Amino acid sequence: MTQEHTHKTGFETRAIHAGYEPDEMTGAVIPPIYATSTYKQDGVGGLRGGYEYSRSANPTRTALEGVLAAVEMGERGLAFASGLAAEDTLVRALTRPGDHAVIPDDAYGGTFRLFDKVEKVWGLDHSPAAISDVDAVRAAIQPGRTKLVWVETPTNPMLNVGDIEALAAVAHDAGALLVVDNTFASPYLQQPLTLGADVVVHSTTKYVGGHSDVVGGALVVRDHELADALAFHQNAMGAVAGPFDCFLTHRGLKTLGVRMDRHCDNAEKVVEFLGSHAAVTEVIYPGLESHPGHAVAARQMKRFGGMVSFRVKGGVEQALRVCESAQVFTLGESLGGVESLIEHPGRMTHASVAGTDLEVPADLVRLSVGIETAEDLLADLDRALGAS
Repeated sequence: MTQEHTHKTGFETRAIHAGYEPDEMTGAVIPPIYATSTYKQDGVGGLRGGYEYSRSANPTRTALEGVLAAVEMGERGLAFASGLAAEDTLVRALTRPGDHAVIPDDAYGGTFRLFDKVEKVWGLDHSPAAISDVDAVRAAIQPGRTKLVWVETPTNPMLNVGDIEALAAVAHDAGALLVVDNTFASPYLQQPLTLGADVVVHSTTKYVGGHSDVVGGALVVRDHELADALAFHQNAMGAVAGPFDCFLTHRGLKTLGVRMDRHCDNAEKVVEFLGSHAAVTEVIYPGLESHPGHAVAARQMKRFGGMVSFRVKGGVEQALRVCESAQVFTLGESLGGVESLIEHPGRMTHASVAGTDLEVPADLVRLSVGIETAEDLLADLDRALGAS
């Protein structure tokens, strides 16, 4: 399909068909794994299809990058070895020492660590702000210095929601770019570029890959000049996704739509169960009308996702026991796979923000609700909460 035609088709059609035409010679409908580092040239500089070295480009990666752009309604996608590799490449491509960025005050721990321990040493300053409060983000911007306004929505793990359209206006008024980490929502539920964002970031390890068998990251943009700058740094810095990782990610992406529907179905049942459990003091989920970001999420998301956080009466000790007692929910980091995961953010994914303004509540448990039989998930949570 041409790019113009691709953008007019439905999400599932784009996820399955965009980025690759069946092989002309064999008719193979799935992109082959091009396990090669270099390519024969037809004379000096005579490249076949523009391929010379697989750090610069690889046909398996090209196919994935094409479908990533299509599902996010962007013009170009770039695939990386991890989500953090994508983030670091983005930051170094678009900022310089002495610049400033605004980040969420409840950012993913790895993102905070990147800004606070790596980019800060490099010379990039940052300020945290509540992304659910447009005025707070505006106040955190330093005119003339702020180059990036970085948003997760929903955030990890507190599931706060930012108004992408409003934040884009604030960022652009200040001459900054709006970057949206769309990992929690996935391209199926939310497409930030259509709401004014300049760059979308993904840890494709999560919902995009969807099977907990590959690590990867991506950037998607709608501006060609911006795409060229990012592509130059992707090649120059070299943290690209390998062909087998691209193959796995691309394969997972083809079923993202049907998987996300089941993730959402199960998450809604889990939320209803937790909301009536005596051991639970608070359930955090954008689909609840009581959630402060519910109206914004309803406006910019197709559904509310598969991530659920909750707090327990017994504090940190009970939270740890719940995590350790679960059986169908696997105790582990990451999210977005077909299997359900449970974790204690304060001791696991967000340990790097302990003692900072971004520290998460000690009684918080985070769930990545998978696609198992819902009744088994509810029974497992009931056992875990009872054992605690």
